[in-house]
Amino acid sequence: MADYQAPLRDMRFVLNEVFDAPALWASLPKVAEHVDPETADAILEEAGKISSGVLAPLNREGDEQGCKWNDGEVTSPDGFKEAYQTIVEGGWNGLGGNPDFGGMGMPKTLVAQFEEMMQGANMAFGLAPMLTAGACLALDAHGSDDLKEKYLPNMYSGVWSGAMDLTEPHAGTDLGIIRTKAEPNEDGSFNVTGTKIFITWGEHDMAENIIHLVLAKLPDAPKGPKGISLFLVPKFLVNDDGSLGERNSFSCGSIEKKMGIKGSATCVMNFDGAKGWLVGEENKGLAAMFTMMNYERLGVGIQGIGAAEASLQSAREYALDRIQSRAPTGAQQPEKAADPILVHPDVRRMLLTMKGYVEGGRAFSTYVAQWLDISKYAEDDERRKHAEGMVALLTPVAKAFLTDRGLDACIMGQQVFGGHGFIREWGQEQLVRDCRITQIYEGTNGIQALDLMGRKVVGTQGKLYELFAQDVANFLEENSGDEHLRPFLEPLAAAVERLDDVTEHVIKQAGDNPNAIGAASVDYLDLFGLTALGYMWAKIAKAAAPQAEADTSGFYSGKMKTARFYYDRLLPKTVSLAEGIRSGSDSMMALTAEEF
Repeated sequence: MADYQAPLRDMRFVLNEVFDAPALWASLPKVAEHVDPETADAILEEAGKISSGVLAPLNREGDEQGCKWNDGEVTSPDGFKEAYQTIVEGGWNGLGGNPDFGGMGMPKTLVAQFEEMMQGANMAFGLAPMLTAGACLALDAHGSDDLKEKYLPNMYSGVWSGAMDLTEPHAGTDLGIIRTKAEPNEDGSFNVTGTKIFITWGEHDMAENIIHLVLAKLPDAPKGPKGISLFLVPKFLVNDDGSLGERNSFSCGSIEKKMGIKGSATCVMNFDGAKGWLVGEENKGLAAMFTMMNYERLGVGIQGIGAAEASLQSAREYALDRIQSRAPTGAQQPEKAADPILVHPDVRRMLLTMKGYVEGGRAFSTYVAQWLDISKYAEDDERRKHAEGMVALLTPVAKAFLTDRGLDACIMGQQVFGGHGFIREWGQEQLVRDCRITQIYEGTNGIQALDLMGRKVVGTQGKLYELFAQDVANFLEENSGDEHLRPFLEPLAAAVERLDDVTEHVIKQAGDNPNAIGAASVDYLDLFGLTALGYMWAKIAKAAAPQAEADTSGFYSGKMKTARFYYDRLLPKTVSLAEGIRSGSDSMMALTAEEF
């Protein structure tokens, strides 16, 4: 099992050469105040050291040991508390936070790289800073000035952590039927009562306080999603001077025994008249929570990339070292009893597929982060609204496609190891188990596909989709004379045209057939994702081509050859997906319940 190494060379390539992130940052005055290329590079370097040197060595032990629950108290695995303190001391929890309250104000394009390193090194641990950053985002966007001043500085520092409490035993995707109640008090606070499940790091021993953002309903709330409010409920009440007071009236009833991410605590939280404060407006809590969830959904997609990168690193090392049989073209290392398995076409197929998804996915997550930065910081209204539309469209693709392909990549990495991949000491089976949850939490991937197809595409009659299609069209036009890109431009144009046609087809079908959206959605998201990564690989090829011929390191030439593989072997999957979507919903809906 290879030791995880942060892929800093590739991250710098994506940031500086593929997307020219420094130019983007310079165009956003509020970002330019806090970051320049030298600062960004120093952050990446230090993040790589912490991820590879501090977090990765705890990953397997955290999985073996897990968290422990005892009478409401949760103990994290050995070393986690000390690692968390390292994160706190470095200010990493507030990397993207509002500087007005102690955050560092770094752009998402940079923060996304740190998130990938942390998640690739130790996903179970990485969930704690991830949830805190998301809670801070929702509080900063929707909380009162008093709440922000009282809670954000200690959350950005990491002295206090954050958690979000949405799901209930009977209410997962359909949050409109939650039962948790919030009764108003005369002092402006609320008493929150109810049970929440699947609360990641809802209780632990790493931070002094845990700030929960809890969805609940007021006594006179409308039925359904329009009656949900959001409340800040701290584990320990905070005195006016900022010191911690008494323990609030809620506790962790148990922690789940899980398939993966065993080093993190997934809690059942019981609120018994716990004191909380309204975040945002009454009955608009779901909108406030989605401010957090949209960022978290990109973060979950990044988790998929991180796990896949870790799997690729190990599989690549194993394929170079493990000898079995001879190459089809004859012995490559005749001095040995057999050749390394890297010589075999099928092993190369798996490694190149992993490489195609990981490196293309890293570019795509950075592409989405770029739009997030523009939507948050642009001073021009038209530019900001355009970016907001791109974020709305691309977020479900980033969450679902990157995690689906992330699991595929982890399974392929396991397969490269053969029997050893099934054995715990080699690490690949943990990556498969850990990565699996990314397809489920923060909205299952089927729900992400419905969001993309139903709300973002059909719901806008294709207007949001046109933003992406136009962006690709602009790239194709701008680079039509680039000889290096000739092998990529025509296939990319064909893939986008295919996506255009299918988009129009489903929009038309949805007017007459209620099942059209649900029947098409998952295949449509895959078709969209494969096309989007094709676009990313064309961008990568554009950046790499000028240096590929003279490249002695193999970095740039490897990019060009991987791009060629993606276009030859992975992008053509869009053809079969499009045909499946065009077949409609009839065969999917034909069976009766009894026939199942």
